[in-house]
Amino acid sequence: MTRAELIHQIKAKRSFLCVGLDTDLAKIPDHLLDDEDPIYSFNKAIIEATADLCVAYKPNIAFYECYGIKGWQSLQKTWAALPKDCFSIADAKRGDIGNTSGRYAMAFFDEKASGLGFDSITIAPYMGKDSVTPFLDFKDKWAIVLALTSNEGSLDFQNFENKEGLQLFEQVIDKVNTWGTPENLMYVVGATRGEGFIKIREHAPDHFLLVPGVGAQGGSLEDVCKFGMNKDCGLLVNSTRGIIYASKGTDFAERAREEALILQKEMEVELVKAGIIS
Repeated sequence: MTRAELIHQIKAKRSFLCVGLDTDLAKIPDHLLDDEDPIYSFNKAIIEATADLCVAYKPNIAFYECYGIKGWQSLQKTWAALPKDCFSIADAKRGDIGNTSGRYAMAFFDEKASGLGFDSITIAPYMGKDSVTPFLDFKDKWAIVLALTSNEGSLDFQNFENKEGLQLFEQVIDKVNTWGTPENLMYVVGATRGEGFIKIREHAPDHFLLVPGVGAQGGSLEDVCKFGMNKDCGLLVNSTRGIIYASKGTDFAERAREEALILQKEMEVELVKAGIIS
């Protein structure tokens, strides 16, 4: 999916919602556990219930890899079930030397090789240029680079300052910007960082930002939009637990839709407020 296509979907659906598919067998409804592939059964129902309300889906790959070949098969079927008008994100946080990164890119981008053809993948940039650029070699694919995250351990490194007073996350964005463009690079920025978006936008005014942490993790959608939205919206705001685990009963898909609709309506208000839609 191109940047222009993503912007079109945001305007058409009046939403910049990304639904996380971090599917945990311990949390899905018990009645699905007897299915041949309970992870896929759960994901398929969630996708069908929310597809018109969101513009992206983000499976966290760890929740599939931990089950070996069966988990990978669940991931393949889940990817195939994603609507083609939705942006697909492999939340894998890969990052290694060049030839290894190239193989990771094949695993998630090359459908003929792996059975997966995600639009994008999350990347840990710690190893530098050759941990990111192999993903950018794939036409119309995106690297979503970790910049300023909201986990507790993020303070261990991300806020370190250099002699010029730039924090590490700012240095990362400035360097990564030289390897790609807003057409194939995004950044991960945690919603709980609030005014941190001001600094992010100083360094990446045009890039899309993938924003986890709204909802169950306490992030404010209003603050994210106030400080992080640009003229094209420039945001993909992810919600996982608040949507997919809204119910553990047979009504889980309906409840997921209800929660997604609440967020979509809040996003519609923000898009109107910003003049992106009318």
